Formats: sequence, C-alpha cells, structure tokens
Amino acid sequence: MNMKKQKTELGYAFPRTVPVMAGYLVLGAAYGILMADSGYGPVWSVLISVIVYAGSLQYLGVSLLAAAVNPLYSFFMSLMLNARHLFYGISMLDKYRTVKRFKPYLIFALTDETFSVVCAENPPQEMDRDKVFFWISFLDQCYWVGGTLLGALLGSLLTFDTTGMDFALTALFVVIFVGQWEEKKGHSSALLGLGATLVCLLIFGADQFIIPAMAVILAVLFVVYQGKKRKEEA
Repeated sequence: MNMKKQKTELGYAFPRTVPVMAGYLVLGAAYGILMADSGYGPVWSVLISVIVYAGSLQYLGVSLLAAAVNPLYSFFMSLMLNARHLFYGISMLDKYRTVKRFKPYLIFALTDETFSVVCAENPPQEMDRDKVFFWISFLDQCYWVGGTLLGALLGSLLTFDTTGMDFALTALFVVIFVGQWEEKKGHSSALLGLGATLVCLLIFGADQFIIPAMAVILAVLFVVYQGKKRKEEA
C-alpha cells in the first residue's frame, strides 16, 4: 500500500517537473561544458552540482574558479547573487510550515525553477504533501546533475566556442514565465513582478536592481494579503 502510494505521488510530481527537465538538461549540460572548457573534469562538475546546486551561481563560479578570485570576494558575490532566495524562503513559510520530513533538503533544493513549480502546487488531500514536494525538488536536482554529467563528458571530448551558453538560464526563466502566464487566469502577480523589476532596473541599474525589486514585490504582496485577510475576518 505504501509503495503504491509513493508511486502515485512520484507519478503526480513527475509531469509537473517536465518543463524544468527540458531546461535543466540543457542548462546543466552547458555548465558541464563550460567547466570542461576551463579544465575541470566530470567529477568536479558533478560534485559541485550535487553539493552547491545553485544554477546561476555555478555559472559565475566557473569564471571565479578560473580566475582564482579571492575567497572573501567570491563569498560576497555569491551572497548578492543568491540574495533573492531570502524572499523565496519567506514566501514559502506557509507552504512548508506543516512539512515534517525532508524539510532540510527542500530548503536546500529550492532553486528558482523548483520554487516556481512548488509555490503554485496544491496536491490532492489523499496524497502526502511532504513526498510530493520532495519528489519535485529531487527530480529537478537529478535533471541538473544528469545534464551536468552529460555536458562534462561532451566537453572533454569536443572542442567548440562556448560563447553565449550561459544565456540558456535566462531563456529557461522566460519559458517558465510564459507557461505560468498561459495557465493562470489572473496576471496581477506577473504584472507586479514585471513592473517592479522594470522600475528598479531604471532606478538602481542592471547590477543592483534584483534585491530592491524583490523587496518591492514582497511588500506589495504582503499588503494585498493583509487586506484580503481583513476582509475575510470582517
């Protein structure tokens, strides 16, 4: 019975990760190729994807490793690049509040794409929510690691110009955004995200707009949430 239920939850989670799989296999392969092009073997590439698993930070890490950048500078660069995950974590407090198992891993595996899938997911009541969230997160990481291994092996065998390959991550964000836009009836949240990002980009510039934009989005959503809560209580 438990095995059957687990398969049901895995079967439920898998189709929801297919868009991420399509992107992560390509993105992971691109990362593996870039690592190989910088002189790092498949073992290093896969190990970093298993332990770090941070997408855009791993792409940045290729240049940081190749240039032997000061560790303290690398730390602050990594902190700034992934500061948006602070806001992801805050927005997932309610979603993960009742999670009893796998919580440390779910926190670790909360990438941009996994967040976009999990935050909109409400599994049926008969399913174990913890396992659904685990399978979504775990499958996504498997896609990334698998793509990394494939790219690392190809990169060690083939030689070609890797210029522009890091744009694949941006392309995946766009694909996920378009997919969610088509699935959702209301677009207020998406428009809020686009508007806040554009305004902060114009004010703070391309190098510093991410954190202010995330702060504005979170503040507006919090105000809207409090307003709906007061109406329900009235």
